[in-house]
Amino acid sequence: MYTHLTLAIYFIYVCLGLIGIGIALLFTLRLSHLNKEKKSKYYLQKHQDYFKFIQTHLNGTAALPLPPGKLKELEWRVIQQKCIEWIGQFKGDYREKLVRLCYEAGFVREDIKLLDSLFYGRRIAAAYRLGGMRAAEAVPRLLKMLESEKYTPLTIVVARAVAKSAEQEEQLKEMLQHLLRHGKPIHNMAADIVMESQLDASRLLLKLLDDENPDLVKVALVAMWGQAIPEVVPSLDRLVGAEQTDVRAEAVRLYLSSNPVLKDDTIKSLMADKDWEVRAAVAKSLGSLHAAGSIPLLRSALKDANWWVRNNSAESLTKLGETGFEVLCQVAMNGSGVERETAMYHIERAMQQNNEHEKLDQMVAYNKKKLLYERYFGVAEKRPIRQVAAVGGDYTA
Repeated sequence: MYTHLTLAIYFIYVCLGLIGIGIALLFTLRLSHLNKEKKSKYYLQKHQDYFKFIQTHLNGTAALPLPPGKLKELEWRVIQQKCIEWIGQFKGDYREKLVRLCYEAGFVREDIKLLDSLFYGRRIAAAYRLGGMRAAEAVPRLLKMLESEKYTPLTIVVARAVAKSAEQEEQLKEMLQHLLRHGKPIHNMAADIVMESQLDASRLLLKLLDDENPDLVKVALVAMWGQAIPEVVPSLDRLVGAEQTDVRAEAVRLYLSSNPVLKDDTIKSLMADKDWEVRAAVAKSLGSLHAAGSIPLLRSALKDANWWVRNNSAESLTKLGETGFEVLCQVAMNGSGVERETAMYHIERAMQQNNEHEKLDQMVAYNKKKLLYERYFGVAEKRPIRQVAAVGGDYTA
């Protein structure tokens, strides 16, 4: 028993010692960080004249001068970071001159060496800086880094560095292949990374739409949102019938956003698609397209087994003027089950919205809906909006 008690005491002493060492280490790191921040501010102030000279001579024809004197490592990094900030702010000739300065000052060369460091943190920091400097020379090495390492959240840093620095479309495509090979659902982020490239991304996106890799196709579809590319329509016609559900759904969304005039047969076919993602996307778009001819389809979709399809259909009906809103009122009065609940929820939501509209047409539209509401349900009163649960046999939402 005495031996066990002695061992317990020694164990406590060891634990207390380790805790003390940990606290001392954290305190030392904190002091080191504060000291580094203090020195960085000092070096920024010290080189103010050099920074002002660079800014005033960006529009000149002469090459920008190198940082003055023999610099310490932190001092060197402070100047490099300032150049990276400017590269992110400027474009055209200004950016090119700053990138050339980073090459001549040795910033790019030293960070490429750090990509071979044994410490992962140093490799990631170097990749981040190389992307900030638009270092095209480092792209092959960064691509190898993407290919050889496992996926982590910091992999995005390397991919973004490639996108910023790439000078060839094939390099961007290779970056996407390495990034998406891990099977992670990061297509939206990948599309955002591609759009940071200094290349004309529209040509690459058109090529990706015809690629055999469905992940690349999906990235292209996501990246094309908000862009007017007429050449994309033939590819979208084909992708609307793609086998992959997520690819077809994205293609339908983009197709609807780029084709404001749709044939009735096309709308009917899409609203009868086997996948709920497609039906939901179509139902949501019909209200924005003001497709009043699709009201019967939206009325039928209120009985859909999927929660998203029902609610998107009801939301579109509220956007289709008096006729669409009256259809909802009729369903709320005469319908049953989930269709009645969905209709009533969106009716009450529309009536609870602020009626102090700034534009006259909005005020008129609201008053018309209010008259319809009072005709079916009596005088409108302020009351909490009921919540529609995703129930009633709907297990796909």
